[in-house]
Amino acid sequence: MKTRDRFWGVIKRTKIDRLPMTEWASWWKDATIARWYGEGLPLSLQDDFALRAHFGLDDWRQSWLRGGAADMPQAASHGAPLIHTRADYEAFQRYLWPDPQPHLDELRSWKAAHQKGDCVVWVTLEGFFWFPRILFGIEPHLYAFYDHPDLMKEINARLTEYHIACVKAIGEVLQPDFFTFAEDLSYNHGPMLSRELFDEFIAPYYRELLPHIKKLGSVSVMDSDGQVEPIGPWLESCGMEGILPLERQAGVDVANLRRDYPALVMIGAFDKMTMPRGREAMRAEFERLLPVMRSGRFFPSCDHQTPPGVSLENYHIYLDLFKEYAARAVEGW
Repeated sequence: MKTRDRFWGVIKRTKIDRLPMTEWASWWKDATIARWYGEGLPLSLQDDFALRAHFGLDDWRQSWLRGGAADMPQAASHGAPLIHTRADYEAFQRYLWPDPQPHLDELRSWKAAHQKGDCVVWVTLEGFFWFPRILFGIEPHLYAFYDHPDLMKEINARLTEYHIACVKAIGEVLQPDFFTFAEDLSYNHGPMLSRELFDEFIAPYYRELLPHIKKLGSVSVMDSDGQVEPIGPWLESCGMEGILPLERQAGVDVANLRRDYPALVMIGAFDKMTMPRGREAMRAEFERLLPVMRSGRFFPSCDHQTPPGVSLENYHIYLDLFKEYAARAVEGW
């Protein structure tokens, strides 16, 4: 069965041979993959495409369109600010809104495989919580909702225009299967902003943008780490169709989400912390997820990058179990 047939079979809950097997986030190259090279993984496997094929994973390809150019200055440290004032933002414009042509060329190179159904293509855009945070810095961004509300809205209005132009250009090349929006607006105890702030500063821009994605026939998915169960109504209110990665260590329970939001598309949820503990721990985790896997609109995957504590042997056990449960989940569809 074709890779795209499996993807859309899960979305529509139609007959497929198994659920897709995917790692939505690449492995830690300098830690997990480095360890596996020492445990027998061939050194010739250096890129994600080769690694996915080697491990028997479905071919899902991601293109990330960033709002800042490749030569944009880097923050002095993680989460440090790039701008402080409106004048800083105006001066910073020359680094923003880059030409999407390199990404369009990448998508063109995937078009033949995508049209044949051999790969799933998704595009990542930077969201309306994420992008202002890059500019203001992590802590100043949270103050900026109160200190610079007009500038925050101006940034997101311009980001919306940029995204709409990019989505239209992408649609002339191919129709991605889904879009993800980098946000990371939750931590392990829940969202880092109130519903009121979301409704004022973020939701209006999604309501303007998401219809353009829906027009392409693509699914929209928010990428937010942390405890995301409280934001289910927020997603519904602005037309967002899905959420990932559903981190178990933050307390996310996909059964709760499926019960409360039957149509929600979900990606991730497999507790990565079970992976170093061996076969029975991983089997128990798949058993926990199996009822939701059977419900459709759920793509199980490691709930973030496979950590370096996982041996190559245990990763192969994970893949064997994944294949077993991916087939069991669709019995009777």
